[in-house]
Amino acid sequence: MRALAFCVLVAAGLAEAGGARAQDIGAAIAAGKPILQERIRYENVDQGNFGRDAEALTLRSRFGWETGAWNHLTGLIEGEATSHLGAEHFNDGLNHQTLYPGIGDPETLELHRLQLTWAPSKAFTAVIGRQKINIDDQRFIASSTWRQDEQAFDAIRLDSTVGRFSGTYFYINRYDRNVAHAADYRSNSHGLTVTYAAAPALKVEGFIYAVDLKESPTGSTLTEGVRITGQQALPAFKLAYAASYASQRNYAANPASYDLPYWMGEVSASRGPYLVKANYDSLGSDGRHGVSTPLGSVHLYQGWADAFTTTPARGINDFNLSATYSPSFRWGSLSAPQFFLRHHDFSYASGTGGLGTEWDAYAQIGLTKQLTGLIKYADYHGTAAVPGRRKLWLQLDFNL
Repeated sequence: MRALAFCVLVAAGLAEAGGARAQDIGAAIAAGKPILQERIRYENVDQGNFGRDAEALTLRSRFGWETGAWNHLTGLIEGEATSHLGAEHFNDGLNHQTLYPGIGDPETLELHRLQLTWAPSKAFTAVIGRQKINIDDQRFIASSTWRQDEQAFDAIRLDSTVGRFSGTYFYINRYDRNVAHAADYRSNSHGLTVTYAAAPALKVEGFIYAVDLKESPTGSTLTEGVRITGQQALPAFKLAYAASYASQRNYAANPASYDLPYWMGEVSASRGPYLVKANYDSLGSDGRHGVSTPLGSVHLYQGWADAFTTTPARGINDFNLSATYSPSFRWGSLSAPQFFLRHHDFSYASGTGGLGTEWDAYAQIGLTKQLTGLIKYADYHGTAAVPGRRKLWLQLDFNL
């Protein structure tokens, strides 16, 4: 909480500045903009090892204010509330409804963000306080936006760009997890990325994430790696690629001892409204431990059915193919439709054996300037070790 305490002390000092300075600060606050977001979602889960389907109707509300700039400083405060609408025929992890499959959206009312941003130039930005942090493809560090209670971090983040070089450093003091207040983690975690942009066709990045979680020592890991990305316009289409390699070992108070590999490679081609992508993602294993990503996004990887929210002891390989269609369309207030389809083939990273397959799909469209509708579906065909499941979501998002 030290980052939050610093924000409060700075804000208090500015408020006591007096005179013309106080008027300037007041003008900057008044020149800001409100934050208002509403998301209502229906979710249905049919899981093979449960005799009942889970159903949840939940509402997430965000409300706050982002100030205008004063001496290159801006402030932001945002609350977040998740409410259950109707009967609790689902297990949110806290309501003890264990006869139903899990839908991880507990009721909560909390401070989601409280941050100060200092941006003295285009080349440097510093953010302190409770904030969202998303790094690269969100594999290792992410706010995990899918669940109603979005993750946040009490942290300091520094971003800088010098010529073709750019870098990010962050320190995380507390990890505000997406399970309400019941299981937030104290943290002493650091991260550093350094990127060299040689050309649009080649960017090279080195990264290191030292994750120290006091309430989850088995999730404390040191991950070091390299990532390359690029894109190239060809006569018929645009080609893009990304590849990562990392090694992960135990860190801080983690009682285990291991050194595990992580691999990722993908290539995509786009033309007009069409995009196709092939991706291979491997969380390696020594047969007893698998690569873990406790601060990364779970829902973005290994399928939307969330059958693998923790890595199996023998690791997991995921080969997936996807297609996206985003036509230019407007009819009255309707606009920007998008359609997506993806197929996953899962297997163990250590030893042999399959882990099932999955289809994911969604369709979304802008209903008005502020309102978006979404239909999303996941169908995981499991194994004896991991039961199959189907999930359906119907969602409306309002953003002021």
